[in-house]
Amino acid sequence: MADSPHDHDRIAGYLSVMTVFGTAVAGTALIGRLRGRSLPASYALTDLALGAVATHKFARLLSKDGVTTPLRAPFTEFEKNTGSGEVAESPRPEPGRHVVGELITCPFCVAPWIASAYVALLALAPPLARAWAAVFGIVAGSDFLQHAYAHVRTD
Repeated sequence: MADSPHDHDRIAGYLSVMTVFGTAVAGTALIGRLRGRSLPASYALTDLALGAVATHKFARLLSKDGVTTPLRAPFTEFEKNTGSGEVAESPRPEPGRHVVGELITCPFCVAPWIASAYVALLALAPPLARAWAAVFGIVAGSDFLQHAYAHVRTD
C-alpha cells in the first residue's frame, strides 16, 4: 500500500470512516430528539475541562495501552513496547484494515469520536457522562502523578 493518504484505497477507507462517524452522530441526535432531549445551549466549564482530560486519557488507553491490544490486533501489527504500559503498533497493510488501524492507533484521530460520545452522553444521560469523565480524569491525574513521582524519586 502506498504511503500517500491520496491512495485510492485509503481515500475510500477514509470516506467510509467519515460516513460511519456522521451516521453515528446523526443517529444519536435522532435518538435524543425521539426521547425529547436536545443539546444544551451551553456547557459547564467543569464538564468541558474534565471531558478534555478524560478524552485524552481514554484516547491514549484505546490507541496505545498494552491491555487494549486485543481490540486493535485485527487491524494492527505490534512493533515494540514504549514504556508506561504503552505499545507502538502500525496499521495492517490490507486495504480493509489499514484505515481502521490508522484510526485506532492514533490518539489524535480517535479523540473526536470519544469527545462526540461524551457530549452526546451529556445530553442523554448527564450523570453517566460525568461519572465516565470522572473515572478517566482521575486516571489521567494518577498517571501524571506516577510519572512525576518516578521523575523526582531518588534511590
